Amino acid sequence: MISNTEGTFFLTGKDFVNAGKASSRLKKVLENLGLPPGIIRRASIAAFEAEMNTSIYAVAGIMHYYITPETIRVEIKDMGPGIEDIALALTEGYSTAPDYIREMGFGSGMGLPNIKKNTDSLTITSAVGEGTTLDFVINLTGTSEGAEHDTERNC
Repeated sequence: MISNTEGTFFLTGKDFVNAGKASSRLKKVLENLGLPPGIIRRASIAAFEAEMNTSIYAVAGIMHYYITPETIRVEIKDMGPGIEDIALALTEGYSTAPDYIREMGFGSGMGLPNIKKNTDSLTITSAVGEGTTLDFVINLTGTSEGAEHDTERNC
């Protein structure tokens, strides 16, 4: 039986040497809890994409995870430019990444769509000039082949 577990990782913008370490550490937590590989894969993909968006766009951020016997919930809050049009940002291939990010192999416009595909619930709130909060849930009980998504809205 999985017990309630939570933790926090601090994220630094433009730190591409350490980008991905928080999501890797979360993956280890999930493995140590004995979660199924498919759940671990989904959570790892979503967390990595969110972490990379923070590294690419924000000055800093926090990734906090909450694990219960029923769900994995991850909240990422960043101090970045915010997202002007969330619906557009969720469109596959849409990217505002600068050229130097694309030259590193990132910024293809698949981050938010990949998060949406791999989670059961996704909420994005953003204030232009202030930052973005992304909250996703992966259900551990029942079957969840398709993802159902909560609201996406600008603040």
